Amino acid sequence: MTPLFGRTLCAMVTPFSDSGALDLDGAQRLAAHLVGNGCDGLVLSGTTGESPTTTDAEKSALIAAVREAVADRASIVAGVGTPDTRHTAELAREAEKAGADGLLVVAPYYSRPPQDALEAHFREIADSTGLPLMLYDIPARTGTRVEPETLLRLADHPGIVAVKDCSNDFLAAQKVLARTDLAYYAGCDEHNLALYAVGGAGYVSTVANVIPDHLRAVLDAFDAGDTSRAARLQQRATPLIEAIMSAGLPGAVTAKALLGALHLPGGRVRAPLRPADPGTADGLLALHRNLIST
Repeated sequence: MTPLFGRTLCAMVTPFSDSGALDLDGAQRLAAHLVGNGCDGLVLSGTTGESPTTTDAEKSALIAAVREAVADRASIVAGVGTPDTRHTAELAREAEKAGADGLLVVAPYYSRPPQDALEAHFREIADSTGLPLMLYDIPARTGTRVEPETLLRLADHPGIVAVKDCSNDFLAAQKVLARTDLAYYAGCDEHNLALYAVGGAGYVSTVANVIPDHLRAVLDAFDAGDTSRAARLQQRATPLIEAIMSAGLPGAVTAKALLGALHLPGGRVRAPLRPADPGTADGLLALHRNLIST
């Protein structure tokens, strides 16, 4: 069965104009491009979408614009996570009104709640809306791990259906997969195939902003039973994945640099992020050209 949100989800950048304004036309063009080239879901206002720098109104406008651009050809999962439970619930309701299909809810950052408080937070958000939730476990950014035992308990809530896993704990992911029906999505591109091979639902990928068709081909090959080809395709993407995700710059910065070099919408990043230098952009473009030419 195809997971509720699809298999091949892109953690889409949020395009901004040269003046720093939200570029809704660019967002629509990028969304249409991504869906036309292999993405069956788009995650908006996540980490790659620079969500801490966008207003509530901008988040809603982005959802509505992308919904108009892709219609029912892809799912839209809206990032609504904040450090404040009340604010997160408000964003969840606004995302539902704007046309989202689901919600990405990160552990509240900075306050570092204990696990019982974290569980209560997620349950309150799930109770505040009719949309299904994808929980986002990224302790390197939030300071709080969503422990496997917490996920096991949360899996009994009918509104909590999926996990975006950036925990880098592959054993924990398999434990939760084995004991729940939660749809597990790789949130780190180097794990896309590995997690899928042990029962994961697919990926939520930053790198899909620039190679959506290639990353989809990895899962398509695996589904077709050609596991050797799937492995080769994943391995071929590794240099670009490393350059975008592990070169010392945030993925939003590197993805936007490469999108600009490819003449696709993305635009500038908002402060406190700073754009990649021309040499970094040139290096990313060279890796991209090498990947698509082989």
